[in-house]
Amino acid sequence: MPNPESPADPIQDADAQEDTDAARRRRRAQFLRELAEARELRDRVQPRRAKAARLRHAMRMRTFRW
Repeated sequence: MPNPESPADPIQDADAQEDTDAARRRRRAQFLRELAEARELRDRVQPRRAKAARLRHAMRMRTFRW
C-alpha cells in the first residue's frame, strides 16, 4: 500500500528532500549562533569561571599528543 504522504513523482520527492535539508541547515545554524551567544554572555557574567575554563582548555591542548 503506497504511503499517502509521500509524493508519487520522484522529482517532487527530491525537491522536498532538498527543502528539508536546507531547513535543517538553517535551524542548525540558528542554534549554533544562539549557543555561541549564550557562551559569550556566560563568560561576561562569570569572568572568573571563564578564565579558569580557558586555562583548563589551554592545559588540555598543551598535553594533547598528536
